[in-house]
Amino acid sequence: MSYVNPDPEPERTTGLEPGGGVPPGETPPAESSMPEAGPRQPEARRRGWAKAPLTLILLLVVLIAAFFLVYALVLIL
Repeated sequence: MSYVNPDPEPERTTGLEPGGGVPPGETPPAESSMPEAGPRQPEARRRGWAKAPLTLILLLVVLIAAFFLVYALVLIL
């Protein structure tokens, strides 16, 4: 992999003063592009629920609902 210097070359950049500053009214040079810079892009993630966790949650909800239904029937009778 080759190294890319992100700093502009003062000898070839127009609008820079001898110290590297930019005079008033002048647009500073844009930063150079570095292909290695920046955060890594996350890989595409699957969206939605997996079948196993969704099934377990639904089963738990049905069991809790059945428990309270039986409990209510025992109290009534």
